[in-house]
Amino acid sequence: MRQITPRFFVSPQISAEDMPHIAAAGITLVLCNRPDAEVPPSHQASAIKAAALAAGLDFAQRPLTHQTMTQDTIAQNHAFADAATGPVLAYCASGTRSTIAWALAQAGTLPVDDIISHAAKAGYDLETLRETLNTLEVQGPISTA
Repeated sequence: MRQITPRFFVSPQISAEDMPHIAAAGITLVLCNRPDAEVPPSHQASAIKAAALAAGLDFAQRPLTHQTMTQDTIAQNHAFADAATGPVLAYCASGTRSTIAWALAQAGTLPVDDIISHAAKAGYDLETLRETLNTLEVQGPISTA
């Protein structure tokens, strides 16, 4: 797990066997951003969800691809994290898509330099998103309504 903020973590693909460790780390919600088509059945959302629920964790699913990274999708992803009762772990193939979705949702709420810095501290270089984040900052936060 890589910490983006005190309440938001990202990760590459997780497995059912990871759930006890994730729960022990204080995570309350596992957010799947990986489409099932990218992984074998053992790592698809239904298998991860069953393991998460068995470990006492909440689970949400919002698959992300370049084509589905729309404002509505980002808002829904953010709403899942915002409604969580505690820290959230979002995962995808490498953690990059989950980090990008978090960053886009923060534009207009956090300064762009802070967004890029948080991601960089977790090992994700979002410098190429600076112009997009600056544009979104001017437009204001993405609505989760």
